[in-house]
Amino acid sequence: MNIEGVVTEGFEPVREAFARNFEVLGDRGAAVAVYRDGRKVVDLWGGTKDADGTGPWAEDTVTIVRSATKGVAAAVPLLLHQRGLLDLDAPVASYWPEFKAGGKERTLVRHLLAHQAGVPALDRGLTTAQAADGVTGARAVAAQRAFWEPGTAHGYHAQTFSWLVSELVLRATGRTVGGILAEEMAEPLGLDFWIGLPESEAHRVGRVAPVEPPASAGVLRTRPRRNVSEAYADPESLTRRAFAAIDPQPDENDPVYQAAELPGSAGIGTARALARFYAATVGVVEEGARIFTPATTALAGTELASGPDRVLVVGTRFGPGYMLHGPASPLLSPASFGHPGRGGSLAFADPEAGIGFGYVTNAHAKSVTADPRAQALVRALRGCL
Repeated sequence: MNIEGVVTEGFEPVREAFARNFEVLGDRGAAVAVYRDGRKVVDLWGGTKDADGTGPWAEDTVTIVRSATKGVAAAVPLLLHQRGLLDLDAPVASYWPEFKAGGKERTLVRHLLAHQAGVPALDRGLTTAQAADGVTGARAVAAQRAFWEPGTAHGYHAQTFSWLVSELVLRATGRTVGGILAEEMAEPLGLDFWIGLPESEAHRVGRVAPVEPPASAGVLRTRPRRNVSEAYADPESLTRRAFAAIDPQPDENDPVYQAAELPGSAGIGTARALARFYAATVGVVEEGARIFTPATTALAGTELASGPDRVLVVGTRFGPGYMLHGPASPLLSPASFGHPGRGGSLAFADPEAGIGFGYVTNAHAKSVTADPRAQALVRALRGCL
């Protein structure tokens, strides 16, 4: 396997782990990048642009990152909060009156961001066209009855997070999540990352595909008396229903889907952009700016929900839009905040170590929050610090 890119002295173990992902763990096309104290120290890519083996992965290849999108999208409401334009302790209905239906009138903005809003699923799934039209999804989650009293429990809002955050931001500002990201973060910082891919960039996107993980890939730790695979197999489980909020599952290689503004699942970009983004949430990057003030950085890593997750069926920890370090989703340290993408991708910041990390892949395994390829890279990085 020909690995391209650069590694700063002292970070060679990350390159070794990245190469091993192809040799042992079944990666097909992937990239990894790391920033430390605002400087890029790892920027690697390899394999094929398409998971089926077509063409080489290039320096500017981009790919869909699934739920790793959520961590980038979460920066938008936190930036609004930082500017005094969004109150995390206000009822969601104060911005979006229709949302109070179905027992959700006491849902706070912080509940929505921390997967405590009680609407991880819909009574009837949306088609891909409905999910992407910018209207139907918001109406559906507003009308949806809560599956639990908001704020009293948490469960991963795998798909509905897109419509919840999109509509909240739209009601508060009149602007879209993708638009704010492009204008106020991606452009100033030079990030190749989009929520709503422009047609001009479509030629850079590699095709993704599901792959069977090798036997060494490992599985999530499950709660007693409830097996994760059983939860996914049961069509009536909240787990299955949460991931089926778009039904049938969308074709992630469809340009129409890639152009949709779905902040929970359809972000497209490079590992380099993810690492640089997260570096800018904890400090100033090279020739760039800082996204968050120190107070907002601290808020991003503040635990708002923890314990048994009613959707993922494992113990999870969430801050305001970010998944936090824990057994189900190990990051660099307890101070880390970020988000995995189902099937492999991972991106996070660690304010104590001054780290921004991004890993993307076109080979989607069955992992949900702790892909062995991403974890191998994190372990290698930890050993370098």
